Amino acid sequence: MKDWSAKWALYSPDKIALKEYETGRTLRYGQLHRLGNRAAHYLQRSFEVQRGDRVAVLAENCLEYLVLFAAAQKLGFVLVPLNYRLAGPELDYMLQNAEPRLIVTESKFRSLLDDSPACAAAPHRWPLEELAALLDPSVDTADDEYFPAADLRDDEPVFILYTSGTTGFPKGAIYTHGMMFWNSINTAISLIVNAESRTLNVMPPFHTGGWNVLTTPFLHHGAFTCIFKKFEPEAVLDALEKERCTIFMGVPTMLKMLADIPSFSSVDLSSMLYLIVGGEPMPIPLIERWHEKGVFVRQGYGMTEVGPNLTSLHQDDAIRKKGSIGRPNFYVRIRIADEQGNDAATNQPGELLLQGPMVTPGYWRNPEASAAALRGGWFHSGDMARMDEEGYIYIVDRIKNMFISGAENVYPAEVERVLLAHPAVSEAAVIGVPDEKWGEVGRAFVTLKAGQNAEEAVLIGHCQGRLARFKVPRQIFFMPALPKNDTGKIDRQALKKMEVSSRDRD
Repeated sequence: MKDWSAKWALYSPDKIALKEYETGRTLRYGQLHRLGNRAAHYLQRSFEVQRGDRVAVLAENCLEYLVLFAAAQKLGFVLVPLNYRLAGPELDYMLQNAEPRLIVTESKFRSLLDDSPACAAAPHRWPLEELAALLDPSVDTADDEYFPAADLRDDEPVFILYTSGTTGFPKGAIYTHGMMFWNSINTAISLIVNAESRTLNVMPPFHTGGWNVLTTPFLHHGAFTCIFKKFEPEAVLDALEKERCTIFMGVPTMLKMLADIPSFSSVDLSSMLYLIVGGEPMPIPLIERWHEKGVFVRQGYGMTEVGPNLTSLHQDDAIRKKGSIGRPNFYVRIRIADEQGNDAATNQPGELLLQGPMVTPGYWRNPEASAAALRGGWFHSGDMARMDEEGYIYIVDRIKNMFISGAENVYPAEVERVLLAHPAVSEAAVIGVPDEKWGEVGRAFVTLKAGQNAEEAVLIGHCQGRLARFKVPRQIFFMPALPKNDTGKIDRQALKKMEVSSRDRD
């Protein structure tokens, strides 16, 4: 049974499932089910959307987005959330790969697709505003009462979630109905998630965190979710109190912003059981501030392709096991493998491998990437980790050179590909460097072609038109030659050491 809204419409039709913070609009479980039926009928009749077809969406969090999810569980189409922070060429690549039958676009983001050949080639395009008019809950239609829900298999996709790739092009992680179910079960066992749970979702809908950290587990368990279009610290802190939230997920940067608000000391968060923290380690002083407030901190680890809720560090161990991502959740198996593929010894680093019913079957139309990630029955995370003598896991390094800027993953290869497209650039390498506000930002090291000139501002401007803002390097250093290792590859570790030594001098 994949049609969750139909079940909760039967059990708790009048219970509020979703609230849109900015407008105050709500949907009860009975309404979510009926509007899901209405949307499924309309998509099938007007756009000929069928089981397995892709429906791409370029929009912020809104109730209509969640109704499309309910319709996907009935009709069996695949939601493809698009990142409105990306540049047009990046979105065009995703649309070429996904080949959606329908693209739903919020008017404020329509210009991002104006020059997209893949958008123009899509059979159907639909403004989100027209979808919103169709889904007016104050009007009843004949389509609301029943839709013959497809008998969907566990291995059928419900999402294609694009992640930045080390080859410089995004990869579409296939996220199945079975993965979503087992992620919900893992989440509920690790935390306290039931029909009485309440949360705010401030993560964007193009991110697995916006869907699968709490939103889909909450919809599965008949709980309440208040969605935000963007993270506004004062509004979020106020809503945590007023909505009597029991769980909230955020990254350390967000949680620091909340704790720094003057009213933090007086706000009533007595209903809160946990904070869920991911993306990067949370500083001990910040953990202590929240614990002093009576709100426990649960840190963990996740991936778009697996879970994403994979490990959890109990709040009692937050200080004792500083830096740990905890232990695997209930239906998650892990290995830490050395370079020979053998189990690494205790406290020795190796690649983190993952196995279980919440692992992706692969990347959409990318057999090479799928084969590289799924080997020997295990998903290869690309992260270096170690396990201590008590079974607690620590992430040591990111094999793929990825860094995190403002909770967004940045892969240097993407940025380097754009820099190398400039006619003056001969070589380029990008690393993440510490930043007080964003955690990390990009620093590019560039060599120019003989006889060519380019200033820092010119190359940054070149990137700004082709990359999302968070990917654009904040600084560009020009070098006569980039350091190389014995195999002739760019030595990123040498660049990182140069950055650390220059920071030490400062």
